[in-house]
Amino acid sequence: MAAQIDLKNQTLTDTHTHIYYHAGTPKLAEQMQRCFDQGITRLFLPNVDIDSMEKVFETVDAYPSNCFPMLGLHPCDVKENFQEVLATIRQRIDTAKIYAIGEIGIDLYWDKSTLAWQQEAFRQQIRWAKEMGLPISIHCREAFDEVFEVLESEKDERLFGIFHCFTGNLEQAHRAINLGFMLGIGGVLTFKKAGLDAVVKEIDLKHIVLETDAPYLAPVPFRGKENESSYLYYVAEKLADIHEMAIDKIAEITTNNSKLIFKI
Repeated sequence: MAAQIDLKNQTLTDTHTHIYYHAGTPKLAEQMQRCFDQGITRLFLPNVDIDSMEKVFETVDAYPSNCFPMLGLHPCDVKENFQEVLATIRQRIDTAKIYAIGEIGIDLYWDKSTLAWQQEAFRQQIRWAKEMGLPISIHCREAFDEVFEVLESEKDERLFGIFHCFTGNLEQAHRAINLGFMLGIGGVLTFKKAGLDAVVKEIDLKHIVLETDAPYLAPVPFRGKENESSYLYYVAEKLADIHEMAIDKIAEITTNNSKLIFKI
């Protein structure tokens, strides 16, 4: 286990975690305590569908100073009835305090047949975010061209957010940044053959936020196991190595970036 961070007045921020999957179980408190032990005191929670919304808010209610909700419809959950689902999610958004629309986007890894529905759901939710002055959290898997096509058609001064779990090349990184997005960097950064380290080395830290996407994509040395938000430390440690910088400075910069995005 890496040494705990002496953050003093700083903190690490997990800008994308599904820790709420453990809402109502002892595992939530255990994982949150491990976060606090590692200086991770800000966690942003994206739902994925209708059923996950209340788990998000249950977790936020339990940790109101540490957990902050997003709402949206995950592209893998866009089905034929997506308009009805979007209407239900929008009703919840209109009665809740949220900090982003997400996670939303396009995923062509699991099902290419739903592309047209995914594009329409993505576009609608982008427009919600612009209407409300909120960032978006983008899920993009094997769909960079399709995601960029929608973003460029919707681009204006109100479009901004995070490319969650960014794993693209340098050209795609700059394209995302030029569209007004920060790059959400997670456990893939620690994977030896992923090549993300070479990309991130060329990116100014002002464009980067950290995330875990827990319980998915655990960093080395936990690769292949269930991820959790406390493992954000290992992502920050790797980023510090790449940019030859102290980890508390990485925490300061990336947390400040998250404050610019989420306004909290």
